[in-house]
Amino acid sequence: MTLRIGFIVNPIAGMGGRVGLKGTDGKAYLEALKKGAKPVSPQRAMRFLDSIRIDDIEIISAPKTMGEYEVLNSRHRDKLVKVVDGVESQYTTAEDTKRIAKKMLGENIDVLVFVGGDGTARDILDAVDMKIVVLGVPSGVKIYSAVFAVSPEAAARVIEAMYRGNIVVVEREVLDIDEEAFRNNRLSIKLYGYMKTPLIEEYIQVSKEPSLYSIDEEENKKAIAERIVEEMEKDTLYILGPGTTIKAIADELGIEKTLLGVDAVYNGKLVGKDLDEKSLLKLIDKYKKAKIIVTPIGGQGFIFGRGNQQISSEVIKKVGGKRNIIVVATWRKIRDLEVLRVDTGDPVVDDMLRNYIKVIVDYNESIVRKVV
Repeated sequence: MTLRIGFIVNPIAGMGGRVGLKGTDGKAYLEALKKGAKPVSPQRAMRFLDSIRIDDIEIISAPKTMGEYEVLNSRHRDKLVKVVDGVESQYTTAEDTKRIAKKMLGENIDVLVFVGGDGTARDILDAVDMKIVVLGVPSGVKIYSAVFAVSPEAAARVIEAMYRGNIVVVEREVLDIDEEAFRNNRLSIKLYGYMKTPLIEEYIQVSKEPSLYSIDEEENKKAIAERIVEEMEKDTLYILGPGTTIKAIADELGIEKTLLGVDAVYNGKLVGKDLDEKSLLKLIDKYKKAKIIVTPIGGQGFIFGRGNQQISSEVIKKVGGKRNIIVVATWRKIRDLEVLRVDTGDPVVDDMLRNYIKVIVDYNESIVRKVV
């Protein structure tokens, strides 16, 4: 059996992450370019292709920067049997993705693989609905949908399992957020529909679990915040990741938190708000000693690589790595997470973060979770 793979890359997906734009939909792409953002999808597409360890495949690709170039530069370059369609605009658009995905339906493919984020997943959904099996390779700023593998390498493992016939295909959620609301510190997630996705629980992520309000949950956050603030070291920069649990720490300090962005505190004072990667690196250079405080995404367990790409692999290395990372989570969130996950885009840093890490879950309590 030869596995026929349709392949589409959104070349601008994820560019807004490190520069703090929280997405590249609409005009945000041009703003990301002005801020010096670099493409991330090509590298993640290459990681996926080069990780596929079977040779009995055929690839039907979107043109040029939307997949063709990555295939031709991969170890599977000789498996490219057809390039579908052409790109009509100067910059690739959602309409390009939709048009090419629709044409893929007539190519007798076994699976349509796309590289992008939730916005790309919505475009694919609009084009193919439930007519074909779809697998997402994560490359966006926000990746809340359940049609994505947890990493490019995990997506390759799913493709190999499909080739062997060791796979179950299920209906999985496509979610997306309102990026304008996101940039204004509001998280608005909507279910847009379902796509057929190959499922291996080890390799396919679940949907983001929404933050739920309860008195017990809020008291748990406050207890965690009190402990963190009491243990904060003098003359140390603290980088505060996104999330309501981290916001509770800012509230305890009496400072305003960018709920969905990254802020920085030094000796109890806010020294940086809604920061991008470059700003974080400058602050670390200025203050020398630094720590990072993050909380996992509910349901998914990611502590790096989803929604906090400003805290890049370079930032993690510059603070001294794992020993200067503090993970916090409420009991409700952590009890549903068997493991924590990382996907920084740098395999070396990901390996450095793996194994076990302490998670602060209450004022007097911590537990240990494995990082994969």
